[in-house]
Formats: sequence, structure tokens, C-alpha cells
Amino acid sequence: MRILGIDPGFDRTGWGVIDVIKNEFRWIGHGCIQTSSKDDFTQRLQETRDGVKRIIEKAKPDLVVVEKLFFSSNAKTAINVGMGRGVILLAIADAGIPMIELTPNQIKQAAAGYGGAKKDQIQEMVKRILKLDDIPKPDDAADALAIAIAGSTMKSRE
Repeated sequence: MRILGIDPGFDRTGWGVIDVIKNEFRWIGHGCIQTSSKDDFTQRLQETRDGVKRIIEKAKPDLVVVEKLFFSSNAKTAINVGMGRGVILLAIADAGIPMIELTPNQIKQAAAGYGGAKKDQIQEMVKRILKLDDIPKPDDAADALAIAIAGSTMKSRE
């Protein structure tokens, strides 16, 4: 099964693709969709949507896993990220691919075995699980790989 994990953002959206074969994880690729603060808001939304569409077309995932957002303070940032997340979900829906949404705690629990794991612990586990030489960079891409890993464990429980 090929899984695309997405760490939604507005400025930067992380993505990571893994294959899961007989409970073995294999890294396929990772990166970020970066938008420019110099561009209009709607152009940045289009760039995010189009970037997700390109990744889906290239990777051909069987499942997409997206992190649910949690914000407690900055309402403007939350709204912008929420709209970015909306175009991401629309691109996935347009592609007709099954999708799972996971909370940050579910992702931490699945990737590191502890729902309160810190970012560096998650990144180290991603490196180990995928048998990589280094922690994937940037952080958003490492998070997206953790999301994909977590999605594989949730899918196997169905």
C-alpha cells in the first residue's frame, strides 16, 4: 500500500510518501509545498492545491492521511491554515482517493508509542522506522512522513 501523508499549512505544506509491504515501511519521497508571502492569498491557495494535485498524480497513493489542525491562540493564522487545509482536502476529494484524518496525539501515539512525544522524538522514530541515514528535512516533511506511518497503523485496524 502506498500512503501519502500531509502536514497541512499555509506558508508551507509538508508531504511524505511511503510504501507499506507486509508491515515493512519503505521511504519513497518527501518535501514541502512552499508559497511566498509576496503572493496574493488566493494565488497561495491555488499553489497549495496544485502542489497536492501534482504529488498525488506522481505518487499515485492508495491512501492519503491528513493531520487535523489544532490551534489555541492566533485566530488569523488558524483561519488561513484552515483555508489552506480546505484546498488540500478538495484536491484529495477530486482525485477520488480514500482519506483519513488524524489528530496530533494519534500521530504521536502511532509513530512514537506515546501521545505526548516531542517533535525530536517523532523525527528520530521516523528516521528509524524508515531506515533513513538522517532525519528528513524540513520539519514539515518529517511530520508528513510520521502522518503517513500513523495512517498505515490506523488503516490496518479497520
